[in-house]
Amino acid sequence: MSVAKRADLAGPGIGEYAELERVLPDDYEPLLSPKETMQALYAAKRLIEDRLCEELNLTMVQVPLIVDAASGVNDYLDRDGSRTPVRFHIANDRDLHPLEAEVVQAATKWKRLALRQFELEPGEGLLTDMRAVRKDYFLDHDHSAYVDQWDWEKAIGAEDRTLDTLTRTVRAIWRVLKEAEALLHERWPSLADPRYPLLPEQLEFVHAEDILAAYPDLPRKQRETAILQEHPAIFIYGIGWPLADGLPHELRAADYDDWSAETISADGRPMHGLNGDILVWNPVTRRRHELMSGGIRVTRESLLRQLELSGQLDLLAHPYHRAIADDELPHSVGAGIGQSRTMMLLLRKAHLGEVSVAVWPAILAEMCAARNIHVLE
Repeated sequence: MSVAKRADLAGPGIGEYAELERVLPDDYEPLLSPKETMQALYAAKRLIEDRLCEELNLTMVQVPLIVDAASGVNDYLDRDGSRTPVRFHIANDRDLHPLEAEVVQAATKWKRLALRQFELEPGEGLLTDMRAVRKDYFLDHDHSAYVDQWDWEKAIGAEDRTLDTLTRTVRAIWRVLKEAEALLHERWPSLADPRYPLLPEQLEFVHAEDILAAYPDLPRKQRETAILQEHPAIFIYGIGWPLADGLPHELRAADYDDWSAETISADGRPMHGLNGDILVWNPVTRRRHELMSGGIRVTRESLLRQLELSGQLDLLAHPYHRAIADDELPHSVGAGIGQSRTMMLLLRKAHLGEVSVAVWPAILAEMCAARNIHVLE
């Protein structure tokens, strides 16, 4: 079982199309036409962006699509190095002043630097309409090479680096998603299908250590699937720290979320991690569905600790990492909320390609078409 657990650490995804063929629903009927889908999508998008800004005191800002490769500001997603960004050469001035650039995989690190650039004080933050390319994903029903996220970041005081801050923040985000759901059902009544229950009013908050204790023999994704049968919407604290079986719930990058901080559970037990994920049960795909990942960001101490644990102390040569090590960046909390993932869930879709335009292999497009799942082109 430990082999299966280790194979499940490097992030989400299915991994082969034979398995995906068994997973895709064979009784799917879209509840909205493509035109209605776009109308509903943008209505929900406008509400979510406006309400996130109100709930979290955020300002919408521009966000880069490309970054300097030497800056260290790009996101490598996992600490095993398996997902690398698209890199390209900018000749510029007949190669007299060239640049090596990368397409962002997420704006996680850039956002924290941007707090300083936009002179945001504790209690203030920023929200971005982020686009990215992740070329190393296996392309399935809820993973695309094209990524769109609401990437947000908020400055906080040192005294606010607590589980309580994280919990209150996540609850505020959940309120916004519930409001978007209510708007969609009011304006597009066909979404109220009895097969697909509404999202719960509240999230269940649970530590990764407790999920392992409840399902000690199961790999990570199977543990998540099991607990979602009891609680269809959860936030998992502490993703990245080694659990009782010696393995983390999932590998996480060492240089943004603080997954190593010592914390105390609501009932007084010692735990680790000021970060986590929102996961829900998707009644259309009948699978676990991740909506958000984030948390309170690393300090100098936790960055050094996590870089040492992951064998990545060489990253301290990058400007972003030096800025944290030199205490030049504000304390912050932040996350990435998947836009297409959220719309796929709220609009009762079976595939990301029904709410976003990307590239898909012929084998996947044909497999979907045979099940009445038609991706946008």
